[in-house]
This record gives sequence, structure tokens and C-alpha cells, in this order.
Amino acid sequence: MSVTKLASHADQAAPDDRPKLPAHETVYQKMRAQILFGELAPGQAVTIQGLTESLGAGMTPVREAIRRLISDGALMFQGNRRVSVPLLRSEDIDELIFVRKTIESELARRAALRISADQIARLEAIDTALDQAISAGDVTGYLVQNYSFHSELYACADAPIMSDLADRLWLRFGPSLRVVCGRFGTQSFPDRHKDIIEAMRRGEAEKVALAMEKDVEQGMEQVSQGLVSAN
Repeated sequence: MSVTKLASHADQAAPDDRPKLPAHETVYQKMRAQILFGELAPGQAVTIQGLTESLGAGMTPVREAIRRLISDGALMFQGNRRVSVPLLRSEDIDELIFVRKTIESELARRAALRISADQIARLEAIDTALDQAISAGDVTGYLVQNYSFHSELYACADAPIMSDLADRLWLRFGPSLRVVCGRFGTQSFPDRHKDIIEAMRRGEAEKVALAMEKDVEQGMEQVSQGLVSAN
């Protein structure tokens, strides 16, 4: 899927009256989507010139986007004007499981204490779209809707520092998630989204946190097993 279609897919629920972003921010968001949803595969080296051509952008905003994404841990400099998405090692997955469970379960707990009925309905709509993507074997749709569910939920937590950290973590495993989904399909990825939604309706914040912890753990274990099987 092209970056244009990818960005469109990711932004389908965004409002139409958003202010126009500066060129460097637009390029950053496009490259971020390429990484997050796996258009740039782990280990795949790309040239700065190639990125300027594929994105239809100038060298300066592409360089700035690359600098930010390297800082985010989403890209690494390869030399000779090339960058690549880092390969995910088994020890990286162990760290990601620990940190994601710690941060994202707390975000979910806080969100449960603040979330409105309308926001719960929004999460349910995203989860329905996620189920449809799974049924259709739509890998990109699955990745986008899964990310949207978590992003929408964490936005309800009113915890911007933790939300930013969680978002950066998704850049670390998103490309590998795409690889595993592409090879083994989306059907094998369980989620606890419905458990989360039901616990939120009942106002049971601790059960929401526990369901999120299990969601993270099961998902990352599937990524780990999938990468081992692929190798």
C-alpha cells in the first residue's frame, strides 16, 4: 500500500477542518505512518534521496523527519545517506512487554476513571472496524484500527507524558507486527478489547487495567513467536 493510501487509511476518522501542517511535520507524519504500519520493513534500508522522491518532499523536511524518527528509536542511520528500521531482537521484545504492560495498563486504568459514554461508543465502533478487517484479511486495516483503538483509549487518560511514551513504543514494534501479520495472518492475534469495553461500561478501572495488561502480553508474545517461526 502506498504512503498516500496508508495516511488516508490512518486519518479516516480525523476532522476535515484541521489546520495545514508545516512541510517538515507533514513529512514526519507520513514517514511515521510508513514505519508504524509496516510499509518500511525491519532491516530495509532506504536512501534519503529515495524518500524525497517517494514522499514528493524537499531534502530539508525529509532530513528533519529522519532526525526526529532516529530520536524516537524508529529509524537508525546506516551511513552512505541511508537509514533503516531496526530489527527487533528477542531481548527487545522482553523489554517492550515489561514497559508496555507498565505504561499502557496504567493509561487504561486512568482512562476508565474519566471516559464518557460517547467515548466508549467510539471505542466500540473502532473495535467493530477491527473485527471487519480481521474477517477480510485486511492486514493494513487491522494494524490501523488496532492502533486507533489504543490511541483513542489513551487519549482519554489525560496523561500526556505516558501517552507520548506509549506512542513511541508502538513505533518500535509496529513494523515487526506487520511482518508477522503478513506471514501468518491476523486471525492468530487475540485481543482483549471487548473485555476492556465491558469493564469500562461497568466502571471497573482495575479490571480494565488487567485486560490491557493481558492484551499487551498476548500480542507481544505472538509477535515474538511469529518472528522466531519466520527465522
